[in-house]
Amino acid sequence: FKLNIFVFYSHIQMKIIFTFLLSLLIFSSSYAQGYKVTLQTPDYKSGLTYLTYYYGKNMNIQDSAIVNSNGTAVFQGKEKLLPGVYSIVFPGKNKLFDFLVDKEQVITIKADTTDLINKTEVTGSKENILFQQYQKYIAAKGVFLEKELQEYRSSTTKSDSALHEKKYKELNGELNEYRDKMIKEHPESMLAALLTSMKEPKVLYPNPATHQDSLNNYLYYKKHYWDGITFMDDRIIRTPFFLPKLEDYFRNIVPQASDSIIKESDYLLLLARSSPEMYKFLLNWLTDEYIYPKYMGQDAVFVHLFEKYHSKGVSSWLNEKQLTTISNRAYMLMSNLIGEQAANLQMVDSTGKDMPLYNINSNYIVICFWDPTCGHCRVQVPRLDSIYNAEWKKEGVKMYGVLTETKNKDQWV
Repeated sequence: FKLNIFVFYSHIQMKIIFTFLLSLLIFSSSYAQGYKVTLQTPDYKSGLTYLTYYYGKNMNIQDSAIVNSNGTAVFQGKEKLLPGVYSIVFPGKNKLFDFLVDKEQVITIKADTTDLINKTEVTGSKENILFQQYQKYIAAKGVFLEKELQEYRSSTTKSDSALHEKKYKELNGELNEYRDKMIKEHPESMLAALLTSMKEPKVLYPNPATHQDSLNNYLYYKKHYWDGITFMDDRIIRTPFFLPKLEDYFRNIVPQASDSIIKESDYLLLLARSSPEMYKFLLNWLTDEYIYPKYMGQDAVFVHLFEKYHSKGVSSWLNEKQLTTISNRAYMLMSNLIGEQAANLQMVDSTGKDMPLYNINSNYIVICFWDPTCGHCRVQVPRLDSIYNAEWKKEGVKMYGVLTETKNKDQWV
């Protein structure tokens, strides 16, 4: 009987131990899905440091940590970081160090603030071995590029200018060859994705001789502008160069007509449909860009974005206040778009008779908004009246005057 009790207790104990180990394993496994970035910086013995990432125009704070007396700070969380370019901002906010975050997210950074690029060591991430190699090469090559640029600017003769321009182009060519080599040798790396997306398309005619050459250059450049970027890769939106590239495309490359912008917007959003973060980034930026557009007529872009996307519920990440602002703005603009019929003007004439604008039958109607106390109106309205009677009337043109200040109705003549 005692033996049976002992065996029974043993089974219970084993079950408890097994349950504990299983829960510990599950906890460890779930924690392994998170991130841990350890900063070792002997130059600091205290202070607050930040883990930030690039997104849009700003560097956004992901986490913060206190540097202890040993010069160590640890950033950690249970959720994995979204891949992209991250930065350590050191105490005092006057130094930062960029590094890559992708699949490997247990990273140690041994920072030497006397030379962050050449003396800092990053371990735990293969991506950052490549990234550091690239940074060191760029830093070294950049010294020579800057030297040749300064020499070119200070040149006093054409021969000196030509010499330094040639050397600068050669160095820049070597830099591009190095980038191409990194892409070719490590095609699956995050660095390759970043370098590919940074490449500028080449033009067909470096020295265009005719207008057609220039036009062909533009068409080719526009067609190949996004060659290096896949809109199904969320990583590139958390970089310092994607937003400027997006802004340049819509502000300088795409024709500023609303139809052209709408076509390009729909196309990029279609490419990003299977990439939630990219889709969100693009739709947010396009909405912000055209809610109060720079050029007349582009409000049609915002109305289109509302009707095709926001009103269909695809922007579920926006809060109620944001959605209300977007909806109110869209409904206000809908009846005032260029090319669309405006709301009828329900006016009365000087005798009090109803005279709605759309009751006037004419191929051409000139609408004049005026006020008898307006100095500009006193000059221009008589001129319009003279032109109307001398030329427009016989052509069937009709005038529709709108008194903007009804308090002065007695001055209506």
